[in-house]
Amino acid sequence: MKQQIVKLLAGMASLGIALGAASVQASPEQDRQDLIQYYTAKYPNIKIEDYVYGTLAFDTDSKARAQYDTIMQTPPYQAVLEKGKKMWDTPLRNGKTYADCLPNGGRNIAGNYPYFDEKAGRVVTLADAINACRVAAGEAAYKLGDAATMGTLTAYMRTLSDGMLMNIKVEGPKALAAYEDGKKTFFSRAGQLNFSCATCHVQNAGLRLGSELISPAVGQAVHWPVFHGGDSLMQLQTRYANCFKDMRHVSAPVGSAKLNNLEYFHSYLSNGLPTKASVFRK
Repeated sequence: MKQQIVKLLAGMASLGIALGAASVQASPEQDRQDLIQYYTAKYPNIKIEDYVYGTLAFDTDSKARAQYDTIMQTPPYQAVLEKGKKMWDTPLRNGKTYADCLPNGGRNIAGNYPYFDEKAGRVVTLADAINACRVAAGEAAYKLGDAATMGTLTAYMRTLSDGMLMNIKVEGPKALAAYEDGKKTFFSRAGQLNFSCATCHVQNAGLRLGSELISPAVGQAVHWPVFHGGDSLMQLQTRYANCFKDMRHVSAPVGSAKLNNLEYFHSYLSNGLPTKASVFRK
């Protein structure tokens, strides 16, 4: 199976990157609109709002969507969410909870992350904000990318923002520079297969890799964490790292400026779409 996938990837590597060079000097909003127009032209019968369902937007088998809806009614990973809720509600060392530390009690805020912190001069993810709460309370920071701690907590915490529209802001030259760095990572080819994120999720979105459809970049950032095949939790930056590995490329560490900036760019592409965390994926 691995050999089959590698052959398919190698065949796709000869394809050019749509939009990459043409949109280098575009504004963030122009980038987003360009991608929407690209997908709409390629798949005129699919509504952009349906891209929040990932590959299901392209799946013409109504049984697949019905199966997804059934699984989401009684998700097999409910125990993980319950554990995350317990972590969320348990007081920290200073007696306060995460809800006391985060804006709006942690509700309807996930769509604002990542954001660029002018004072710190860097992109701040939701995981960063949670760790800041922990450190301020006298707790040790969670290891970024650890599914049992940060992953489980955010799997529940992000559900408190379900339905919130993504609202990533890029304001000021430093924020724009971080956004552009993330954009460069997204469109730059790397690794032995000479792939970029865009190779799969822009020009090959909606096509099949082996037996699986490839999801579009627009709508991807609204889901995370996701659960694969049951209760296997996957965080967004862990997914980035795995994708780089599949491209035979060494990934920057989870939580690094490189992946934070990539998440910043990637999340902006889903602005205006509703968040729906902790969903089932194959």
